[in-house]
Amino acid sequence: MAITASMVKELREMSGAGMMDCKKALTETDGDFDKAIEFLREKGLATAQKKAGRIAAEGIVATTIKNDGKTAAIVEVNAETDFVAKNEVFQGYVKEVVEQAANTTASDIDAFLAEPWTLDNSVTVSEKLSAMIAKIGENMNIRRFEKIVSEDGIVVSYIHAGGKIGVLVEAKTESNSDAVKEALKNVAMQIAALNPKYVSTDEVPEDYKEHEKEILMAQAKNDPKNAGKPENIIEKMITGRLNKELKEVCLLEQEYVKAENKETVAKYLEQVSKEAGTSVTLKQFIRFETGEGLEKKNEDFAAEVAAQMNA
Repeated sequence: MAITASMVKELREMSGAGMMDCKKALTETDGDFDKAIEFLREKGLATAQKKAGRIAAEGIVATTIKNDGKTAAIVEVNAETDFVAKNEVFQGYVKEVVEQAANTTASDIDAFLAEPWTLDNSVTVSEKLSAMIAKIGENMNIRRFEKIVSEDGIVVSYIHAGGKIGVLVEAKTESNSDAVKEALKNVAMQIAALNPKYVSTDEVPEDYKEHEKEILMAQAKNDPKNAGKPENIIEKMITGRLNKELKEVCLLEQEYVKAENKETVAKYLEQVSKEAGTSVTLKQFIRFETGEGLEKKNEDFAAEVAAQMNA
């Protein structure tokens, strides 16, 4: 029989499952509502939707490197608690998600969630996620992913603190030696620790510079020590402060943390290039930190247990 929008809407209200899941359930059961609900329960989808309102701000970041360093992917998958984030089942699932990301052709998270799950083409990535939510018992979310395909170099990855931070670094180079990979991993560790925003000052947008300059100018004018100073002197002072700030947010201008002589990351890579006998030029980096920008719930665990018992 034909499945109408009103039928899908009614099943959604009855089960709490997602619209596409309800449509599939009705299609599979030829419009029988009782069987459709059983279908959703068996798949764990109805249960999953009831958990969807909970904040998922914990979790882990995972990376994978394929094709001898030519292809790489990074994902962030969230859960509600750090306890689940350390669970082997959850971590195994995240590894599967990042492998999916390494092979995806999707350009955004919605397209990614809609594509077939590589390990079981009978379900989508979204449906597999719903099944995992039901299995683990917490709301989960595939928050974001990125994929790099290097045509003229290699990509390396670094995971910090068991998945709290993940980094991919791509460099243009003709060498894929262990020494070059180790050097790029050192750079990835720098990115994890100091969180630069750009590769170099050449990448910094003019509007960012102007915005920071306005802030520094306001700070300077509000500082009593600058009272009576000529405008051109204040301007030079602001320029100096801005340049110093840009060195802190631009990777190549940062002081390389493992250096003993306070050389920059750019100087470090020059030395690496010299030793490798070929140029090693940083092209891009991606840094994911678990839960950044998300609101984390702060609840009394005993109160939460009591609330569940009284529900």
